[in-house]
Amino acid sequence: MSNSVIIRAATDDDWPRIWPFFAAIVAAGETYAFPTDLTLDTARPWWMEQPPGLTVVAVEGDVVLGSAKMGPNRPARGSHVATASFMVDPAAQGRGVGRALGEHVVAWARGAGYRAIQFNAVVETNTGAVRLWQSLGFRILTTVPGAFDHAEHGYVGLHVMYLEL
Repeated sequence: MSNSVIIRAATDDDWPRIWPFFAAIVAAGETYAFPTDLTLDTARPWWMEQPPGLTVVAVEGDVVLGSAKMGPNRPARGSHVATASFMVDPAAQGRGVGRALGEHVVAWARGAGYRAIQFNAVVETNTGAVRLWQSLGFRILTTVPGAFDHAEHGYVGLHVMYLEL
């Protein structure tokens, strides 16, 4: 990844720059189970986290290359385990943006005092993401068979992935 890429907290002004790749990734039907009829306004709360969560962007100059959202996996008695979601603009894939965002999230969760990070739904056919998370120390705890309706492959499994901090 270029040294000119910075990861920072997302602002309200970033959402219109996240939206084009968010919409394209959701429409592709390969990795996220978000509603397919979202608009710029209705999609915003699905991605832009409120405290104690956080949304960040990976930027190069004024260009948003990717984004991650993170926070507690569950409220109250489950709030000691973090979760996160990631999107990289397809035009920026292969540049290390996903890895940088993943490393940022792990460091954030450690710094915030979380005991672990749990990804609830990593699509098993998203092999690039699975390899990336495993390279960062995540392990697959289980796979829920047929839990995701993939646009190309039909019903495929969702991995529950976990990293103890």
